[in-house]
Amino acid sequence: MLKGLGQLGDMAGMMQKAQAMQKRMESLQEELHDMMVTGESGTGLVKATCSAKGELKGLDIDPSIFNADEKEVVEDLILAAIKDAQAKASEKAQEEMGKITEEMGLPKDMKLPF
Repeated sequence: MLKGLGQLGDMAGMMQKAQAMQKRMESLQEELHDMMVTGESGTGLVKATCSAKGELKGLDIDPSIFNADEKEVVEDLILAAIKDAQAKASEKAQEEMGKITEEMGLPKDMKLPF
């Protein structure tokens, strides 16, 4: 279509790709709210569920860990599960972003603003 325009044709193609990428990134932002990951600690005694955006959505605690004498241990397990879930959420978001960059012909490991 724009073959005879030389570099302008390339620029038009780049603009189209940029617009497509922007739309895909906006769509992904919405999808990340619905993607869930679960982090664990204490060999599964505490599980935290986060959206891929890193928002804590749920916490599951095995009742066997409730002991008044071990309050700090329980708190540590809860924090560890939340941190694990948030780390997995970050990994999931980067994985999904990598798919977009790859679709656009960019290096998969290219870091884009998120």
